[in-house]
Amino acid sequence: MKRIATPSLTGRLLVAARSGVSPATAAIRSRSAISVRSQSTAALAQHDASHDLNNDRFPPLEPLPHAAESLPSPLPERALTSAKLAALHARLNLSPKIPLQTLARTLVDASADQNPQFNNANLAFVGQTLINYHIAEWLLCKYPRLPQGILFSAMKAYAGPKPLLQIARSWGVDTAAVPGGEVDPGLLQFDALKPGISITNFGYKRTELAYLEKFKWRRGMASRVVLDDDFGDIVRSDPKVAADLEKAMEEQDQDKTPDEEEAEMVANEQDQDVSYDRYGNPDTRAAAERAHACFVRAVVGAIYAHCGREAAKAFVKAHIMSRTLDIAKLFEFKYPTRELAALCAREDFEPPVARLLSETGRQSRTPVFVVGIYSGSDKLGEGAASSLDHARFKAAMNALKAWYLYSPGENPRVPSDMLEEGAKPWTPAYIDMGEVISR
Repeated sequence: MKRIATPSLTGRLLVAARSGVSPATAAIRSRSAISVRSQSTAALAQHDASHDLNNDRFPPLEPLPHAAESLPSPLPERALTSAKLAALHARLNLSPKIPLQTLARTLVDASADQNPQFNNANLAFVGQTLINYHIAEWLLCKYPRLPQGILFSAMKAYAGPKPLLQIARSWGVDTAAVPGGEVDPGLLQFDALKPGISITNFGYKRTELAYLEKFKWRRGMASRVVLDDDFGDIVRSDPKVAADLEKAMEEQDQDKTPDEEEAEMVANEQDQDVSYDRYGNPDTRAAAERAHACFVRAVVGAIYAHCGREAAKAFVKAHIMSRTLDIAKLFEFKYPTRELAALCAREDFEPPVARLLSETGRQSRTPVFVVGIYSGSDKLGEGAASSLDHARFKAAMNALKAWYLYSPGENPRVPSDMLEEGAKPWTPAYIDMGEVISR
């Protein structure tokens, strides 16, 4: 028996008869329903394809523990799965003795995590001590005649917060926008709005700090050596001193007239408009600078803790002491001729005498005079300028720089070399009498 195929038009007619609409209207509705259904199916298939493509380009994040988001810093075991941390370890050519967990701890600032068992405060203190010690002994042995003020400036140019910030950026360290337990352990984490725990510095907190700022008292070099930190700067970590300073500033403000207060308010608003730029305000920039510096110090402390003294010294020499610094540009003389005369008198040299060596264009707009400073038959320095007095001053300054920048050699032996195994007998380093006129 042959089966007869019922045409699709019959079904449309039945639907039209039941719903009370014309057959033509039912056919139009049927075609539109089929087209809508096909479009929705195609859109769903396209969405699935794009979803698979996004999963290939951006894989889903690793599952985190439930308590990770509530922690101030990432868990130590997450350091083993961080690609950024492994790349940083390889980029710095660190020893395999240094685990990734310790390197991850160096990236957690005290402002992000207050717990000293998880932040880098302790490692940064050890690293700061080692860096300052090696740089100080190297500068003292290489330039034994440096004045104390220039020595402070040179140490800060090598191991201060700003050069350490540049070193951290040259290592390719990225910062996290906000610290937290869900952050990649390979990112530097700090809070720009909280100072955190400051590193313990060597030095004393001046009780007269409020008056130093208020009355601009002079700080002598002897007091800077005894009371201040390794760079000759005032130690400001005591909240009580800061409160006293603020109180003194308030007392000073009470004595101002209304016109002076209005002028100061306008000046502060102008300074605030200039300071708040696309990179943040001075406070956030200072927090970032401090966090990067603590990270570099913590890396040195971690190397010392896991690899020993010699490895830490080699790392400091390769990454910090190898930077170029023109110490001659740090000098600033107020009375160079008087200081040179005092130096010659102390060293039993003949009094310095300025002599004109050559000149050109005396009657022109751009004359040049070359003056030399002589002590007997020995020429101490030479300078060229557009006037005789200026050339004499430059010659005296060059003579003083030649004296203060005396060096026994490019790589002098330092006291820490005696700690090595099989070291040669120690030869005492040259010690100078010191600068001539105290600045």
